[in-house]
Amino acid sequence: MTERTTLQSCCVDAYSSEAVRWLVGDSLHPGGPALTERLAHSLGLGPSSTVVDVACGRGTSALAVAAAFGCAVVGVDLAEESLADARARADGAGLSERVRFLAGDAEELPLPDQSVDAVLCECALCLFHDRPRAAAELARVLRPGGRLALSDVTADAEALPPELRTLVARVACIAGAEPLAETARLLEDAGFVVDRTEEHRDALVELVDRVEARLRFARLIADRLPAALAGHVAQGLEIVAAARGAIDAGTLGYAAVYGLRRPTADA
Repeated sequence: MTERTTLQSCCVDAYSSEAVRWLVGDSLHPGGPALTERLAHSLGLGPSSTVVDVACGRGTSALAVAAAFGCAVVGVDLAEESLADARARADGAGLSERVRFLAGDAEELPLPDQSVDAVLCECALCLFHDRPRAAAELARVLRPGGRLALSDVTADAEALPPELRTLVARVACIAGAEPLAETARLLEDAGFVVDRTEEHRDALVELVDRVEARLRFARLIADRLPAALAGHVAQGLEIVAAARGAIDAGTLGYAAVYGLRRPTADA
């Protein structure tokens, strides 16, 4: 198994699991629905718009955006289990005519060139093995002048402690994170004009607090948990403690990047 397929397999397993949803919440990213709404408002969406939600998971953001703005949404994710759940949720919400979910890789999106009006990508870029290729795919499927709203973990990788450089930390969106300026540069190189960035450190702190509280509760009832899950609780608490230290030191954060696809002639 290659490094790329190993990472993909670990991410699919983790983000499809009930344990991870219990730890971090249904949105699976810092800021939850409130930050999703903020990102979506920047996209200028309306009933005639089509937006792609890249790494959509169980479709929480895709469904919220479709309901709030009346637009069409295409959710793309690698995890078939999550997509099946997303489709069931769309049916239950009466949104299946406006929201569809496709199995696909962010580095090779299953969409035609210039086929969407907006791109949403939350806490996922740092998980992609080939980030320049993924960024190029976001640009490829977006029409010229269409808007991008992306949020992600940011980090000074060289300053992270060893606990935050492991495969587990990579799946947790930490080990693969880069400085905000580097993410902006990556998107510019792919064909975007980045017109605004925002720091959302407090959203990450809130998520870390929630995960720590739930891990501490899990430790209290460890004798009632499956052995495989109980064995991960101590490791999870170590990562949380290291993450908190990195946040306090200013080497770990969370941010949003807003931009638009350059006109084709200028790309």
